[in-house]
Amino acid sequence: MKFPVFIAKRYLFTKSSNNAINIITLISAISIIAGSAALFVVLSGFSGLKDFSLSFASIFDPDLKVLPASGKTIKFTSEQATELEDNPDIASYTQVIEERAFLEFRGKNHIAYIKGVDENYRSVNSIDSTLLYGNWITPEEPVAAIGFGISRILSLGVNNYTDLLSVMVPRPGTGQITDPTQAFNSSQLVVSDIFQVNEELDQKYIFTNINYARKLLNYKDTTLSAIEIKINPNADPLKVQREVQQIFGPTTQVKTRFQLNDKLYKMLNAENLAVYLIFTLVLIIALFNLVGSIIMIIIDKKANIKTLHSLGASLKDIKKIYFLQGAMMSVFGGIIGLVLGSLIVGAQLQFQLKMITPTLPYPMEFTLVNFLAVFLTISVLGILASYLAASTIRPKLLDD
Repeated sequence: MKFPVFIAKRYLFTKSSNNAINIITLISAISIIAGSAALFVVLSGFSGLKDFSLSFASIFDPDLKVLPASGKTIKFTSEQATELEDNPDIASYTQVIEERAFLEFRGKNHIAYIKGVDENYRSVNSIDSTLLYGNWITPEEPVAAIGFGISRILSLGVNNYTDLLSVMVPRPGTGQITDPTQAFNSSQLVVSDIFQVNEELDQKYIFTNINYARKLLNYKDTTLSAIEIKINPNADPLKVQREVQQIFGPTTQVKTRFQLNDKLYKMLNAENLAVYLIFTLVLIIALFNLVGSIIMIIIDKKANIKTLHSLGASLKDIKKIYFLQGAMMSVFGGIIGLVLGSLIVGAQLQFQLKMITPTLPYPMEFTLVNFLAVFLTISVLGILASYLAASTIRPKLLDD
């Protein structure tokens, strides 16, 4: 094996007497380097976009969420509260009442979700990082924190005690409605705070204290829409999920953050896979240059091949020489491309070379998974291309 490796290294790092062969080999090497660098940069970009997109969901979605298996509400007893508090893996939890609401202010209206939360909400979710100005809701007063989108649609600011925000929600009950005025419960609020996450969430939610929401919806003290739970950093989410499910029983379902956003995760993973496959196809096309380069080298080194054969090298050894030359070109080119791609990603992370907005740099993430995926892809494809090129050497070539 040492003999084929020695000759392959000589062929790889020594220029050919034929200038055309040198140009073809250089183009092949550049294609491999550029392809692997581009693939790594694009995968790093999509990883950054994935984390950037999920960061919005993590603001409003807790580690675990207890939801009704059917219907809109669950029962939350003092015994269940004690069990949650006694669980060492649970850092905190918050009670939530949520319902679709009709908002009206100065003749403008909008449909959103009113979300009544208790004083633990900010310790479970990272809502503080999204607050623009004003004061967060208090448990005693009829005040609300609204999204920036709702504020813009209704032309509504904070601390306007002259004109109040009107809120109407469907009145719970069964049977046919004969008087439309009796179909809704209504109340008024003062906006005390505005938050901003993204366009969708900014137009979707209005936060109030849970007592206000409970009174507006005529809910009992033990009736909730959901319970949101924050677990300790070292806890196993799936283990805690099973424990919480046992506490609340079959009438509820306990979902992790991943399960709450399963469609978003699947969409982002599908996009990442699609980009990987597209750039892999580009690499395959680029590696045709490698196949052509090795075949041209074989033709150019025909006399040397006969000499090696005369000196005792078998056909198998000669094939190994050109196979190893192509494989080393692929691996070395892939490594150089990965180093170049890593420098580009690092420069973006450090110096923010590309900006989406004047204040928001294009998100990127350097991950070992992407690094290994690119290295393995270029190595496997390069080895296959080298094998294909080396297999063109036939016994007839030694006899001509």
